[in-house]
Amino acid sequence: MKVIVIGGIAGGPSFATRFRRLNEQNEIIILERGEQISVASCALPYYLGGVISDRNSLIERTPAVLKQKNNIDVRVRHEVTAIDPQHHVLSVKNLASGEQYSETYDKLVLATGARPVLPPIKGIETADNVFTLRSLTDGDRIKDYLQTASPQRVTILGAGAAGVELAENLRHLGLTVTLVDQAEQVMQPYDAEMTGFLEDELVKNGVEVKLGETVDAVTDNGHQLHLSDGSSFATDMLLVVTGVRPNNEVAQNAGIQLSADGHIVVDDQLATSVSDIYAIGDVIETTSLITGLPIPSVLSSAANRQGHLLADILNGGSLHYPGFVGVSVAKIFKLTASMVGYSEQTLKAAGITNYDSLFITPFDHAYFYPNAKRLNIKLLYEPDTGKILGGQFVGENGADKRAGELSAAIAGGLTVDELPNIELPYSPPYSAPRDPLNMAGYVGINQREQANQTVSYEQLSATERTDGIFLDIHEAGKAASSKIDSDLAIPLTELRDRLSEIPTGHTVYILYRKGLGPYNATRILAGNGFDVKIVTE
Repeated sequence: MKVIVIGGIAGGPSFATRFRRLNEQNEIIILERGEQISVASCALPYYLGGVISDRNSLIERTPAVLKQKNNIDVRVRHEVTAIDPQHHVLSVKNLASGEQYSETYDKLVLATGARPVLPPIKGIETADNVFTLRSLTDGDRIKDYLQTASPQRVTILGAGAAGVELAENLRHLGLTVTLVDQAEQVMQPYDAEMTGFLEDELVKNGVEVKLGETVDAVTDNGHQLHLSDGSSFATDMLLVVTGVRPNNEVAQNAGIQLSADGHIVVDDQLATSVSDIYAIGDVIETTSLITGLPIPSVLSSAANRQGHLLADILNGGSLHYPGFVGVSVAKIFKLTASMVGYSEQTLKAAGITNYDSLFITPFDHAYFYPNAKRLNIKLLYEPDTGKILGGQFVGENGADKRAGELSAAIAGGLTVDELPNIELPYSPPYSAPRDPLNMAGYVGINQREQANQTVSYEQLSATERTDGIFLDIHEAGKAASSKIDSDLAIPLTELRDRLSEIPTGHTVYILYRKGLGPYNATRILAGNGFDVKIVTE
């Protein structure tokens, strides 16, 4: 059998090397139109910032190594220009020599990935200081510009993970960095409770952040930027990291089914709509393991695992791809942000409204061990079943660890009610006797148990608003709990001693604030005979 792989960055080599280990006799060819294969693209910001100094360390394998160790024929600078599915023939162009030739296949694997997209900004196409970052060749161009042009003012368009990682690394070089995004927050699709910490960390480290702004035009060959608010400013360099587009042209022209946003649609064995053609990595749309809805598959970690699985499938294994959870992590100076599954933004975009959330800020390890810091955790789940829909973690330590643990819990089908039962390693430098993820489970259970005790202010009738007693439990020196006017303010720590101040015969509405306080207050009051509910704005 002759197997050809189109694309050699992440999933392609993973598939090819695994397939060779399973079958010594098959012919395997990788066709890559770029100049390198097996490039650690996610490490490029750290290469530009000098954190990674050895360029060669970013290349995991070379064509020579794959030929010598795995007997895989790798051809870089070779572009597949057409697929003839009926005759199982590829049209290939050698970009170095200009030669065009045909290549037959028995099985074809598309691992073509995605490419950056320049937004439609007037003047950007002719600017001489505009760069995108996706490949090592892109990284080399940027590195060369930094060394030869010596820019001092750099603007990054796009405040997602790639943008903030670039901002940090360019600040390490001593450059003045401005981050611009049309969204009202950094790091979409994280929710607002989490992104405030990240924006503050960027600003604290000297990054100028301009949110809710678009660049309408660039002039002076890219050295003057004009924003949607009418302002303009000078820049020496413009890095555009506003998004990517799947490399789908060759698949589309071959009649392979694509999703509405251009990703290749695959089934649970990573097969496309055309026989003997499979696809993996950033170019595909698969299904969410959490919701079963269609979802793009992103990040090299997913591509590598899909490649390994597909090799087993093509070798005769009756395996199936279970679906994409979606786990990511990013470093923002001293903070780490990690996300699993869905956020509120992505749930709403998918049309899912049946969810509840919790937000807690436990210490990342035992509070009595030095340097304990708060770990901000937001968890999303179905209120009726406890099914976990996603989680977000931001802190100096342990965010990535808890995200990985939550991903495993989701893959294992655990509910929020079962999180307290997960046995996680404990030692004071690393965790607490009840790990933050255990604590999230306890809070989730409490919220589910008190769901009928929580009501929104808008749901209350005029009579309920008039007759009810609105109680604020914030401690002295803390901000009021909400914008709703309170009838009484009794700190939670004093509540048991001041029960006599609360009129009887009325429903007591505890004004919501983050944390366990409202729940503890309901337990105290209910245990003393009060009709009590938590009210949210």
